[in-house]
Amino acid sequence: MHIILGGTGNIGSVLAARLLERGEKVTIVSHDEKKKKEWEDKGAQVAVVNVLEVDKLRKVFDTGERLFLLNPPADPSTDTVKEEEKTVTAILAALQGSKIQKVVAESTYGAQPGKGIGDLGVLYEMEQSLSRIGIPASVMHGAYYMSNWIFSTDQARETGKLYSFYPADFKLPMVSPADIGEFGAGLMLEPLEKTDSYYIEGPEAYSPGDVAEAFAEALRKPVEVAVVPEAEWVSYLQKGGFSLEAAESMATMTKLTLEQDYKMPVSPVKGKTTLKEFIKGVVNGS
Repeated sequence: MHIILGGTGNIGSVLAARLLERGEKVTIVSHDEKKKKEWEDKGAQVAVVNVLEVDKLRKVFDTGERLFLLNPPADPSTDTVKEEEKTVTAILAALQGSKIQKVVAESTYGAQPGKGIGDLGVLYEMEQSLSRIGIPASVMHGAYYMSNWIFSTDQARETGKLYSFYPADFKLPMVSPADIGEFGAGLMLEPLEKTDSYYIEGPEAYSPGDVAEAFAEALRKPVEVAVVPEAEWVSYLQKGGFSLEAAESMATMTKLTLEQDYKMPVSPVKGKTTLKEFIKGVVNGS
């Protein structure tokens, strides 16, 4: 049995679907009762559990042998770092002493020690803690998610502008979450003793200018990049519903990415989905 955390999200849903297609038994962990019937109809079992409930979560883990670990993203209106630290701590506590024999975990490019740096710090600590538990684990590091641009769709459609914290020509590795899910499904089926650390990105690096071009092509209207000055990042995010703490950590994480203040992988796994294919799918609602 495969236990999937985040099984209804962009990555986990693809991973779970691929395992089901191969005849594997899958249990999806969700806090949303509304998702239960949809996935049961697809052949999965669904455990409706809040990941903060350690004892209940461990009981779910005890029904399987392999775990896909994706720490759920916190609501940006909260102190996201604190909330995500709570959830990953609870998940790891449930994992200790459970019957899980192998873990495949989702992390990120640039994961590093530090406070107030969003996912970069939270996921670094997750990796360190996971290594200490002693269960065989493979870790996937995803590049900048193409899905981060989904929230720009309405703006691009209505105003013809794509707001970006990065310069229009700043290239960075991006990846479709579906490509991560596809790769992760393969890792879930590998022998227990086979573990490694992987970096996953798309076919090539892309810039905000490339994103604007992809939206323009999909929307069939001009779209241009509007760069938000660094001094306005926090206030811009707050206007979008971020708490002050979440906005500050996002701004710090963005600056670290902009400065590329971390080592880039030498031989990353390359996904197949291009940026234009992804944005076209977003615009068409697929």
